[in-house]
Amino acid sequence: MSTGNTTVIRPAAPALGTLRRVILYLLLFALVSLAASGVSGLLGMLLTAGDAIAFNDSSSLALAMALALVGGPLGAVVFWASWRLLADPAERRATAWGIYVSAMYATSLLTATGFGVGALAALAGGDTGSWKSSLATGLSWAAVWVWHRWMLHHRTRGPLALAKVPHVLGTVIGLVIGLGAGTGALAVLFEQALGTHGELAAIGAPWWRAALALLVWAAGGILVWWWHWIREGTRELHTKLAGVGLVAVGVGGSAILALGGAGVLLFVLLRMGLDRSDPLPVLLEPAPEALASALLGTLSWLYHARTAGNRPEPVPAAAGLAVSGIALAAAASGIGVVVNAALSTATTRLGGTDPTELLLAGLSSLAIGGPLWWFTWHPTRPADPRGRRIYLVLVFGISAVVALVTLLVIGFRLFEFMLGDSGGAGLLERVRAPLGLLVATGLVAGYHFVLWRHARSAGAGDEPAPEPGRGIREVMLVAGEDARELAAAIHAHTGANVTVLHRHDGAESTLSPDRLFRVLGPVAAERILMVAGPADRLEIIELTADIRGRD
Repeated sequence: MSTGNTTVIRPAAPALGTLRRVILYLLLFALVSLAASGVSGLLGMLLTAGDAIAFNDSSSLALAMALALVGGPLGAVVFWASWRLLADPAERRATAWGIYVSAMYATSLLTATGFGVGALAALAGGDTGSWKSSLATGLSWAAVWVWHRWMLHHRTRGPLALAKVPHVLGTVIGLVIGLGAGTGALAVLFEQALGTHGELAAIGAPWWRAALALLVWAAGGILVWWWHWIREGTRELHTKLAGVGLVAVGVGGSAILALGGAGVLLFVLLRMGLDRSDPLPVLLEPAPEALASALLGTLSWLYHARTAGNRPEPVPAAAGLAVSGIALAAAASGIGVVVNAALSTATTRLGGTDPTELLLAGLSSLAIGGPLWWFTWHPTRPADPRGRRIYLVLVFGISAVVALVTLLVIGFRLFEFMLGDSGGAGLLERVRAPLGLLVATGLVAGYHFVLWRHARSAGAGDEPAPEPGRGIREVMLVAGEDARELAAAIHAHTGANVTVLHRHDGAESTLSPDRLFRVLGPVAAERILMVAGPADRLEIIELTADIRGRD
């Protein structure tokens, strides 16, 4: 409703518009995917037309032509209809549009990278067969990615909601591919240096072919990561999703890679020193991949941990808790394996894993995870209980689930033994593995339950803080020509009714949505007066009475 220069924005029933957008963008996603598959099939047939294999697969040709020549025009019609609707700013702000662009951006990027880089890697590795069809698929989906990147950054029709999600997803995709392939390439080099000759090299091909193919994969992943992390500015992005990606993949994923490699490497060293029952080449077989994982995982971990440490809270605390949880899982697994090994000494060994090997594996995991957990968790240092409550509840909940599963397994083994289906194994032999896990889980659950009770009692008198900005019901906004955009952002973030009063001087503000939301975060009042502009000036006055004078 509009009166003079005053505009009142009230929540409307969005169900019909949301349903229409969901159907439209689902249809567009499906048609674009089908058309891209058809084009890739036709392009692949064109590239392989001169090969020795006869080109007589009429059914594949018919399918590719149907997808490209029928799905393509239909997709163009649906895109044209959606593109016209996006002239309305409300359509640009719709979450469905942001989800579509993010989903298709990530899908096309992952497919183009997987097939395009895979084709180059196959060619570098000596494969002269399927790389052309893979290259065709990569080129087709690369065109889809370029198209959706253009839409993402379009000045008047690009999505306003979830606009940075594709950059975060691209960073994660590139990091995972780069780390995985880099670890494999480095492992091949270590295999040659140690003389283990593992399974990473292709049979009948020179070892450097496998290393070169993996290096191509690593270069492709690093390029994708660099493009999104540096070029697109994800490194400077402070959204919640960017923080989750940084902590979960950059810090947590890298820590898992590093600790896993370090644990296996320590296990190999312990076996070399204490258990020489196998020949040296057999003992060294896991070492190349473990060493590569430890080196690259540690480098990535240190880099992303430093980046997380420079972010505002709660990202640094979340990164520390993530590493603490990973270290705790490693230490608990080590305890479980040590208990398993101890129980195995009391059973008649009919085959399977040597108790000494089990014991060394458990000690390796415990030696890697235990000190790191102590260093990151600081059990002797007092800490803000609010910063650990979610972590404690999560650990205790996971421990309860694991304990329940192990109890079910133990019960199954017990009843199986009682019913006479022993299979030649005693009861202790059957239950020692889940029993070891149950002991470790019980220790973890008991310790964290005590901490949770202490944190709960320490914060019993604290009143739960409302979710930032969600308690605001009415906003009177005084702004310039950009008042409608600011009002829409405020309403989308808080759900409040926004009354807009236009400034007489027409001065616009340069406020970013992120700063606006950060300022609204600590506001506890239900009604506020907000003055935006000129430039980045922002003033918020919390009101105690109804802004329209009602009691």
